[in-house]
Amino acid sequence: MNDAPKPIRILGIGNVLMGDDGLGPYAVEILRSRYDFPDHVELVDGGTPGLDFLPYISHARSVMVLDTVSSKGTPGTLKIYRDGEIIGSAPPPRLTPHQPGLRESLMATELTDASPQEMILIGVVPKTVEQGTTLSEPVQAAVDKVLDTVIEELGRLGVKAEPRQTPLEPELWWA
Repeated sequence: MNDAPKPIRILGIGNVLMGDDGLGPYAVEILRSRYDFPDHVELVDGGTPGLDFLPYISHARSVMVLDTVSSKGTPGTLKIYRDGEIIGSAPPPRLTPHQPGLRESLMATELTDASPQEMILIGVVPKTVEQGTTLSEPVQAAVDKVLDTVIEELGRLGVKAEPRQTPLEPELWWA
C-alpha cells in the first residue's frame, strides 16, 4: 500500500512569448526560486497544453492553475475560481484562453475517477497578449499577490512552503 500523499500540483500555463499570457510559467518559476516545497508539491510549467490537461490534473489532491483570465476588471486584477466555477455551465464562460482544454479534461477525469479533490484557478486580468517576452506593468505588479495566494492555499491544505534563505536565480529562459 502506498502511503505517499497525493500530489498537489501548481500548474503555470500560458505562452511566454505572448506578453501577459506568460504569467503562469513566470509565477511558477518565481515560486521555485523563492521557496522549498515538500516532495508531494509539484511545480509545473505547463506551457500551452491545448486539449491535453489530463496528465497535469489526474490523480492529484489539489491542482492550482496559474494563468491570465478573460474577466471584467482592470489589468492586474486578481481573480480566483474554484471547482464548479471552472467547469461552468453550458455554454461555459471563457475564463482563460486555455479553458476549453481545462474544462474538457476536468470533465474527463470525472468519468475516469481521476479527478483532483479540488481545482483552483488563480488568475490575473491581462493588459496585453501581444508578442513579447515581458509582463506588462500591472500584471508584473500582481505576481506577488499570485504567490501569496498560492502560499495561503497551501497553508489551508496543511502544507508549509519554506522561504529559501538565499533565493535562487529564476530560470526565465525566455527573458
